[in-house]
Amino acid sequence: MGQAYIDLASLLIDRKEEFKVDLEDPHVAEDLGYLLLDLTLVPKTSDEKEEYLAKRNRLVETQRSMKAQIWSSVVSLVLIEGKGLLPMDDNGLSDPYCKFRLGNEKYKSKVAAKTLNPRWLEQFDLHMYDDQTSVLEISVWDKDVGSKDDFMGRCQVDLSELKREETHHIEKELEDGAGSVSFLLTITGSAGNETITDLANYMPDPRERLEVQRRFSLLRSLRNLNDVGLLQVKVIKATGLLAADFGGKSDPFCVLELTNARLQTQTIYKTLNPEWGKVFTFQVKDIHSILEVSCYDEDRNKSAEFLGKVAIPLLRIKNGERKAFFLKDKKLRRRTKGSIVLEMEVIYNSIKASWRTFNPKEVKYLQMEQKFKRQVLVRNLQRVSRLVMAVVNTGRFVKSCFEWESKTRSITAFIMYVLMVWNFELYMLPLVLLSIFFKYYIVRSVMEGRTDQQEVRTDEEAEEEEQDEDEDDEERGKEKSKSFKEKLQAIQDVCQTVQNGLDEVASLGESVKNAFNWTVPFLSWLAVITLAIATVVLYFIPLRYLVLVWGINKFTKKLRNPNAIPNNELLDFLSRVPSDEELIEYKELKSEETQQLSPKK
Repeated sequence: MGQAYIDLASLLIDRKEEFKVDLEDPHVAEDLGYLLLDLTLVPKTSDEKEEYLAKRNRLVETQRSMKAQIWSSVVSLVLIEGKGLLPMDDNGLSDPYCKFRLGNEKYKSKVAAKTLNPRWLEQFDLHMYDDQTSVLEISVWDKDVGSKDDFMGRCQVDLSELKREETHHIEKELEDGAGSVSFLLTITGSAGNETITDLANYMPDPRERLEVQRRFSLLRSLRNLNDVGLLQVKVIKATGLLAADFGGKSDPFCVLELTNARLQTQTIYKTLNPEWGKVFTFQVKDIHSILEVSCYDEDRNKSAEFLGKVAIPLLRIKNGERKAFFLKDKKLRRRTKGSIVLEMEVIYNSIKASWRTFNPKEVKYLQMEQKFKRQVLVRNLQRVSRLVMAVVNTGRFVKSCFEWESKTRSITAFIMYVLMVWNFELYMLPLVLLSIFFKYYIVRSVMEGRTDQQEVRTDEEAEEEEQDEDEDDEERGKEKSKSFKEKLQAIQDVCQTVQNGLDEVASLGESVKNAFNWTVPFLSWLAVITLAIATVVLYFIPLRYLVLVWGINKFTKKLRNPNAIPNNELLDFLSRVPSDEELIEYKELKSEETQQLSPKK
């Protein structure tokens, strides 16, 4: 009926391991099924055990030293969620987790407690080798305390059928209708694969470039509105990285992320100045996306160690400019050692980019979880208080006009009020907003140098706050016991909700402010053009017709497109405008700034 072979040298001593073996027959081509086995290797004597362990350790070290150099690709995975899983516990729920296996490499996700629709949001990497299988095995299990975990379902993905250097959003159904698992998968980081362009052999094709420019020309603005543009990134090299290994060296590789797309270079071993020389291409779905470039140190026995990071808004890219970016920490606030040299080019369609601005922003699945910290809460309170004070000061100014504290001001305000009320028309509202835009445009042009100095001071203040915050965390960690932390957990949850709520309010207010003061010229010009069109439309078309068209569109949107996502165009626009906190994260470090480290650092 079939046969299979198992290499006993791959087993560990006194440890039960599960094997799935496919039955084969050299004379039969059809599928003969498979067996699931639990195998445990038990030596008869202690001498045999010591001899076997010594041989196995030598074999493992040899295999590791070889495989560390010859893996062909990196499979980057982001485990998102599961849906409709089977209930395995008495309460009608489960505690599911996932196991991934590719060849000899395995990964186990965290446990999602008491749910049939878990949301994991975990990122990890597996390696592909030329002499191993390309089938990724996924199994879902229910965690049980005090007994064996229950099997819930499995599925497989044949990686040989997927396109390389492209992020795939896969929703895989488990066998026998046991639910589904959703994840992002990218095959990248090939050392010698033809799908990665080597910079040394890279020759720009004028015909290909002309075709790309034609693809995103204004004449094709109405074709495939989600295909906004194309981003090409040349990862040249890095210099002066942190030494993560004992020998004063690192094994660095570089990861590039554009929203949910994730690509990776090969690893350069035992160096602090790696030269990757690779060219990557991303499809741009939103011109307001942020390119995140991170450097890591590869460790054989544990997860990669972070070395540095930089965030680059696509709209700030200067095409064809080769530039060194100084690295920051994970929070993009403090400086860290090293820099990375990149050359980027982004080609996009302005009309598609503008249309995409008024649609919902793509959700990034893998984001750093915001935990409650006292200093962050205080900073968010200060941000909200600044917005409140701006409103209060405006109210005081209006009140001073009514109370004739300044005769000139009150007379001017009175004349303007009478003229505006007497001659008011609805189309004048966007005109007022346009006047505010042009006022700040003039102010920004005049005070551009001073603004740069202010941004530097803001960055330094934020850095000092982060340092104080980490010092406070260390002191609290020493003073508090574990039981005391558990008692405060409920209070911290409430404080975290307040902290995040204040952050959303402050970010919204700062986005409105930054839209008016031309922080992102593309968005400000888009707002000016939209307001100019609104002025003309309101001047010629009665308001009742506009309200009627708006209402018909809202009521029939779900009928015309059942999969349409309800959205607010104004909030979608403001979501693309960076807040003050984001501006600090995106701020590019200058060479003199990297040398002037703070005294505490």
